Order: sequence, then C-alpha cells, then structure tokens
Amino acid sequence: MRKLVIGDVHGGLKSLVQALERALYNPEKDMLIFLGDYVDGWSESSELIEYLINLDSEAKYKSIFLLGNHDKWCKDWLNNGQTPMIWTQQGGQATINSYIKTGYLTKDSHREFFNKCLNYYIDDENRGFCHGGFTSRKGLGHDPYEANYYWDRDLWNLALMSDGRIHEEVNLVKEGVSSGKRFENHKEIFIGHTSTINWNNKPHYREYNGTNEPITIPMNRCNVWNMDTGGGFNGKVTVMDIDTKEYFQSDYVKELYPNELGR
Repeated sequence: MRKLVIGDVHGGLKSLVQALERALYNPEKDMLIFLGDYVDGWSESSELIEYLINLDSEAKYKSIFLLGNHDKWCKDWLNNGQTPMIWTQQGGQATINSYIKTGYLTKDSHREFFNKCLNYYIDDENRGFCHGGFTSRKGLGHDPYEANYYWDRDLWNLALMSDGRIHEEVNLVKEGVSSGKRFENHKEIFIGHTSTINWNNKPHYREYNGTNEPITIPMNRCNVWNMDTGGGFNGKVTVMDIDTKEYFQSDYVKELYPNELGR
C-alpha cells in the first residue's frame, strides 16, 4: 500500500484529477491523505467535494481529510450561513457560486464531509499531518486552540530557520528561536497552507532548477515537508508518496482554468 499525501487544491478539480492520474492512483492499493484547503479559488469547489466523497466511497483504504482554514470558512457557511468578507474576498465567492451552479448546496453529504474533517492525523509510524502547523513542544494533539492546526505558519518558518541544526537546542534558544524539540516529536511532518511559490528559486536552495521562477515543488526543511505548491494560485497541485518522496504534479493550474484568476 502506498500512502499518498496531497497538498492544497482550492477548487481546481481538473488539477487534482490530473495529478492522481499521473500518480497512477489505485483505489485498491493506495491510501490518500489530504492536507486541506479543498475549496476557494478556482470554479469547481463543490464539484471537487462531490468528487472526494465519491473517491473515498470507492477506496479500499479510507482517506484522511484534514481541515484547512478555507474549509473552516466553508464549513461555517454550509452549517450556519456565515459569509465573512475575509472569506468571500479570498476565494469564498467562487465557492458560493459553484454551490449555487451545481445545486450541491442542498446535499447533506457535503456538510457531513466538512464536519468530519480532522484537525490533524498521526499515522502508525508517528508521521504527523495537518494543514498549517502546531505550536506545542509536545507535538500534534497538544495545542490549546484547534485553529492552530489550520492557521499556524510558525512551524514552517521555524523549519526554514533551523534546518540542519534542530538538535542544537541551546544555540537556537540563545538566538530567540523556539526549540527544535517541536519537530522531534514526530518522524516527519507534512503541511500545506504556506505556498512554496512565496519563494523564488535561488542557487543555494536545494530546489534550484536554474531559474529564478517561483518554487512549485514540495519543500523540505528539517523533517517538515511543505506540500502547498501553489495550487490555488499560479502553481501546481502535488501528490507525493510519503515513503519514497516521489511526487506527481498537475500542469500549472491556471493553464487548466485559462479564463479564471484563482485566488
């Protein structure tokens, strides 16, 4: 069985389908772990949720669906009708339009999907998964606020700053950086939320490909893997085998939705 982890999709159903096809996804042999942010951005958010519901129903191994910050907004809308401006202006309006267009707004299965999404997941090899990050030195499951799991960006920033020296706890504390102990509670940690396209390729980056273009492949610092490769913007949707680290990607999402802006 392969365990395949998937980064942010943001309503780009075509890109997810393409990435899974390129990964040769087999519902009889593969388990899927989604890191959240299924909605908001491209025009097929409700269609994407319907696809995920059906995908899981046909899979031998139950998929893991984690809650992203955009999913929390959509969950609140579907359950309670909440439409804060911060949501509608960051892709939420495209999600509302998609639900109106398809009529899926009346389907209880969609509300159930969001209501059942997990804040975090730890597998049987102590690999941790969440959308954003966590703040507790004890690892996943110990934060006092569940919002940390889908909003936090400090974990990734800490991984960037302390890469290669997470055991140098004393030096990190002297420099005002939180202890590397936060990483050591898990064998590996997989996150989304903070897009890799925020960083351009540079010669000293391990992702360097000879260009100065935005990074659109998974980034690894310390034992943290960032799987948000810009699927909601001008990047790609990525599927990765968590054991081998082989990854498979869609085309640039904007090429699949040429008349749309995404987020």
